[in-house]
Amino acid sequence: MRQDRRPYLLKKYYLRFRQWYVQHFIRPQLDALGVYPTMMKPWHIQVNGPNIRIGDSVTIIAEPSSPTTIGVWGHEPDSGGVTIGNAVLLAPGVRISACEHITIGDSCLIANGVYITDSDWHGLYDRIERPATKTPVHIGRNVWLGDHSTVLKGVTIGDNSIVAARAVVTRDVPANVVVAGNPAVVVKQLDASRPMRTREEFFANPAALAEEYDRIDHMVLKDNGWFNWFRTLLKPGPLD
Repeated sequence: MRQDRRPYLLKKYYLRFRQWYVQHFIRPQLDALGVYPTMMKPWHIQVNGPNIRIGDSVTIIAEPSSPTTIGVWGHEPDSGGVTIGNAVLLAPGVRISACEHITIGDSCLIANGVYITDSDWHGLYDRIERPATKTPVHIGRNVWLGDHSTVLKGVTIGDNSIVAARAVVTRDVPANVVVAGNPAVVVKQLDASRPMRTREEFFANPAALAEEYDRIDHMVLKDNGWFNWFRTLLKPGPLD
């Protein structure tokens, strides 16, 4: 891993700009956004539609080649919605597409390239009109959706369950299990009696956590000079 050559003040200004961008451009597109959001490269986060609500301490990561998108296209104007709980992580390339409603519980981990939808969007024989049947999706607390997994219409996933990479969930998943495959089936039972740490616990004191991250940045970056940082922009690679 390449060493971060940015001076401490430069990173601090960058983080402030990032937060300003979230408040100025992302928040107005949402019906609700909780406190202490962390949105990495928020200019690659795409939000469309009404009734999108996001809780506290959410982390959303986007990349130029893998934008993260949350969209609502209801049957009627201002219908449909997406509700995302506290301390949820959305990795690059996540797509959430709601016609009725998609609910994601607290502390969920949504890995790279996951697709969640509550509609087929087109009928088998009528490719113009969307199906009239309501099929919302409910994802419980502390669920982990693996890399490029897919959650389809009408599915409920129970608390703490894990969906393996590339799995396609077409029917309900009970709590405390691991599912895999296409269509996904239960392959392992989790021990519900064992204590489980969650992202919500990690973000229990977000103000103190932010101070700790700032302290680490200062410790790691305080000796970085502006001249050497600028030199790395012109000539990337190890410094002499």
